[in-house]
Amino acid sequence: MSGVGFSFDLIGRDRLARRGRLTTPHGAVEMPAFMPVGTLGAVKGLTIDQVSTTGAEMILGNAYHLHLRPGDRVVESLGGLHAFTGWDGPILTDSGGFQLFSLAQMTKVTECGAIFQSHIDGSRREISPEEAVAIQQRLGCDVAMLLDHVIELPAEPQAVADAMRRTIRWAQRSRQAHDKPDQAQFAIVQGGMDEQLRLECAEALVAIGFDGYAVGGLSVGEPPEAMYRTLDFTCPALPQDAPRYLMGVGRPQDLLEAIARGIDLFDCVMPTRNGRNALVFTSNGSLRLRNRQYELDTRPLEESCPCLACRHSRGYLRHLFMAKEMLGPILLTLHNLTYYQRLMREARAAIENGRYIPFALAKFDAWKESPSQWLANQA
Repeated sequence: MSGVGFSFDLIGRDRLARRGRLTTPHGAVEMPAFMPVGTLGAVKGLTIDQVSTTGAEMILGNAYHLHLRPGDRVVESLGGLHAFTGWDGPILTDSGGFQLFSLAQMTKVTECGAIFQSHIDGSRREISPEEAVAIQQRLGCDVAMLLDHVIELPAEPQAVADAMRRTIRWAQRSRQAHDKPDQAQFAIVQGGMDEQLRLECAEALVAIGFDGYAVGGLSVGEPPEAMYRTLDFTCPALPQDAPRYLMGVGRPQDLLEAIARGIDLFDCVMPTRNGRNALVFTSNGSLRLRNRQYELDTRPLEESCPCLACRHSRGYLRHLFMAKEMLGPILLTLHNLTYYQRLMREARAAIENGRYIPFALAKFDAWKESPSQWLANQA
């Protein structure tokens, strides 16, 4: 990696699954890794110390949201994103390409950038690839994602190709605008579900040269098998000596499938959003705590889980939700994030021991879920 204070070490491999370590100016991240989502500088419902107790080593913020509120210059004046949030570990910020596609009203994309109305106050805004770089430099994150052109799928093949090639051109401009040596840049591979477009994008981005590479434009409603198939042909096109990040994914099943194909890094709102809605992830599958069957259940969510929620009974946790006590969402968010970090820790150990495929298939069996045919065939 070209940034000051950055390195990526591939510690081990088990078939395509990778055990890596990303070193940043704010510490190391053991990979495969999952980043809790702190879109606006906060992981919803938790203090930053509570986030740390889950085992998380890196969190995600969103430059689009922080640019709109409170403003990246405000964050900069308050000492940057680390001082602003109180998180002293690594931080990655997404540039906001997906948010421009999904949230902003009346977005118009030109070769210069995106012109849009703020979803907060309707004000007219413009973001170019260069401005996205400048915003993230002012935020002071460790890893900055490039502005990419995200389009809704399914779309006409020519529209997908045009957006992908614009993403490449924007990436070149973003690289030229980058002048903060203690901040890494990750490029984003686009191209929809089309193999040739994905490979063209990956080849062009690798030729420009970035510190890491993300697979974007997935987890937007396509079937899981379509996502896995896209990873099957995209991951081999990415450098072995750089981190690989699958954006916005996802379910525990998706994480294990993607790790088996060579992905190192993940983020998703699922553990926090589901926690706020009384849905819990466990080693034996998910629980919907509002269900009446848990009213008199004296068991913890999981016997082996060290989180604060698991000091209480399922019956008590259900009561908190039925009574609309704010402690319920807090405790289940803590549990779900702790569960995701435990899953990543177990995955890393399985790769180190050369037993990743048996580990992953055993997890699917315990969840009473079916793995992809590709994963099942690896046994």
